[in-house]
Amino acid sequence: MATLKGLISVLLLVINTLFWSVPLILLTVLKLVTPTRTLRLIVLRGLNAVALNWIGVNLWWMRHWLKPQLDASLPEGLSPEQRWLVISNHRSWTDIFMLLMALHRRIPMPRFFLKRQLIWIPIVGLAWWALEYPFMRRYRREQIERNPRLADVDRKATELMCDRAREMPLAIFNFVEGTRFTPAKRDAQNSPFRHLLRPKAGGVAQVLSHLGEQLNGILDVTLHYENPHPTFWGFLCGREGAITLEARRLEVPGWMLDSQYHDDPLYKERFHSWLNALWQEKDQTLESR
Repeated sequence: MATLKGLISVLLLVINTLFWSVPLILLTVLKLVTPTRTLRLIVLRGLNAVALNWIGVNLWWMRHWLKPQLDASLPEGLSPEQRWLVISNHRSWTDIFMLLMALHRRIPMPRFFLKRQLIWIPIVGLAWWALEYPFMRRYRREQIERNPRLADVDRKATELMCDRAREMPLAIFNFVEGTRFTPAKRDAQNSPFRHLLRPKAGGVAQVLSHLGEQLNGILDVTLHYENPHPTFWGFLCGREGAITLEARRLEVPGWMLDSQYHDDPLYKERFHSWLNALWQEKDQTLESR
């Protein structure tokens, strides 16, 4: 029965995606032939509306069909006209839909840092490209040591997204660990945390440096699953247990503004200390559950 429910869930996801692919493709073609950035922003707002409706329909059938046991705690004063950096721990693809379920239309259209390979996902990859999501190549340290210019590729993608954020309200989502948590990954990287991987500071620091003064703040999200091994397939099958989402609002510290993470060793050390302290608090919160 659970497998059948999962297959129906996949079918609902596919049908909704195919339905909204029609206006998506039409607006993407229009965006490609639009001659000026001002006009392209108008088309981009249309693409944002398509994406928000795609998200909304998915959340509707998930709430009524899968009935997730989500307990979400959010700060007051959120608005879709604001700009936010949302950081979170990462356990499963389910995280994305739980974040959207809690924050959809309470904050602006989300933008995620995506692996370059995801651009090839049919329809969804096109949507991410048309919506100007940043695709990250994530070169290995050995590759960057052989060719230092590769380090600038992801930085420029992040800078471009920050420039776009000045044109319209948006929320930048960042799973700071860079990948989904597993005990094996934790042990492989010798993480000092029991429930978390080591946080990666570069992307967060760059966003705060470029956009800090325009952000309404940082939403620090902690996700906890009652199931110790959550999976997206298990969620689609309706087998996921209780999920807790706690979001707290953090102000952007003044010392983070107008600093260069990659060029200032003292700033880099201070930023790592700040992020590690944040992750230590998050780990203690997860430990207490």
